[in-house]
Amino acid sequence: MLHFDESIKMLKDLKIDHYKTKKLYLMDALGYVLAQDIIADHNSPEFPTSAMDGYALKHEDMATRRLKIGSINPAGSALKEEVHHGSCIKTFTGSLMPKGADTLIPIENVSVEGDEIVIKQTVPKGFSVREVGENYAQGQLLIPKGTKIGFVEIGVMASLNIISVLVYEKPTVAILSTGSELLELGQMQTNHAQIRSSNNYILEALVKKYDGIAMQLGCIRDDKQSITVALAEAIKKSDIVVTTGGVSVGDFDFVKEVIRELGCEVVFKGVRIKPGQHIMVARKGDKFIVGLPGFAYSSTVTALLYVVPLIEKLQQGKSSLRLVKATLSQPFVKRAKKAEFTACNIALEDGTYRVDFDRKKVGTSAILTNMLGSTALVFTSEEDSSKAAGEQVEVLLLD
Repeated sequence: MLHFDESIKMLKDLKIDHYKTKKLYLMDALGYVLAQDIIADHNSPEFPTSAMDGYALKHEDMATRRLKIGSINPAGSALKEEVHHGSCIKTFTGSLMPKGADTLIPIENVSVEGDEIVIKQTVPKGFSVREVGENYAQGQLLIPKGTKIGFVEIGVMASLNIISVLVYEKPTVAILSTGSELLELGQMQTNHAQIRSSNNYILEALVKKYDGIAMQLGCIRDDKQSITVALAEAIKKSDIVVTTGGVSVGDFDFVKEVIRELGCEVVFKGVRIKPGQHIMVARKGDKFIVGLPGFAYSSTVTALLYVVPLIEKLQQGKSSLRLVKATLSQPFVKRAKKAEFTACNIALEDGTYRVDFDRKKVGTSAILTNMLGSTALVFTSEEDSSKAAGEQVEVLLLD
C-alpha cells in the first residue's frame, strides 16, 4: 500500500488533456471557475471624477475664502463649462470633474450665500478627486484564469461590460453504492441484514457542496454483471464515477475487478490511511473512477481527500479544503501506524484553533455521527505518535 503523501502527490500530478469549457451569461457564471483572464480594456475612471458632493475649484482659489457658483454638474451630465479663477461649479458624487478644477471641497466645508460659497474649512489639493485609472488601468490583469467567480468578480466584469464569460464546466459526478444489503430511501426492510443506504446521499451532498454536478445512480447489487453494466453506463455519462463498497478483499468485492475489465488504468489501489485504506483511483482518458470503502465515515473522509481534489482539478480550481495548526485541549491517542484522520470538535478562541474529542466515539469506520457538529479532522502521519494536551496538530477544516 502507498504512503498517504505519495498518493496525494500522484493525484496532484495527474494531467488533463482536454478541459471542458463553455460560455455563460454573466449572472449564470456565479460559482463557476474562470477559463479566461479578465483584462481591463479601459481605464476606470477614464477621466478625473468627483468622489463626493461638493464644489469643484482651483485649489489656489481657496485662499480667497469666497467663490462664485458658476453652474451645477450632476452625475452623468456632459458639462462643457470650465472652472475659472474666482469661480466654482457644484459637482456631485460620480460626476466628471469640470475642466480647470483640481480639487473638490465637500458641501460640509462651505456655506452658501446667494450665488457664492464661503469656505469655512480648506482641504488639500486634489481632495476627493478620483484620478484616471484609480480603480484599474487599461491592460491590467484584473481576474486571472482559475478564479472562482463570486459577487465581486461579477461586479468587476459588469463594469467591463462583459455580457458572457468563458468558464470551466463543472464536472458531472456519477454516484453508485454497491451492496445487496442496501435499501434506498423509502424502500421497505424485509430482513434484519438489510441496512439503509446513506453513502450515496452523503456523496451527492458533498459533490454539490464542492462544485460538482451530482448524478445519483442509486444502489447496485453485489453481482459482477450488475456492477459492470452500471459502471460502463456511468463512465459514458459522467466525468467522475464514485463507487462505495466493493473495493476490499471479500468474495463479493467486484468493483476493482470490473474497473480493470472496462479498460481503465489504475492510478493506485490501497493507501496506508485510516479510515479508507482500500481506496482506489483509476482513469479512462480524462475521466476518473474513484472506488471508496463502504463504511459511511470511511467513504466520507476518503471522498474529501480524493474526490474533491478531482472535482477541482477538472476545473483548474483552487483547493476548497485546507490544513491549519490547532492546539489539543485533550490528549490524542495514535491508534494505527498509518496516516489517520480523526474527527474532532474545533473552535477558534482568541485567534487560535483548539480541538477536543468530547462525545466522539472510538470504534469502526462506520460511525458517521462523529462528524456532526463543529467538526474537523485531526491529521497525523504514519510517522507521528500519540500527543499530549497542549501540543499542536494539523487539522483539516471542512468549511
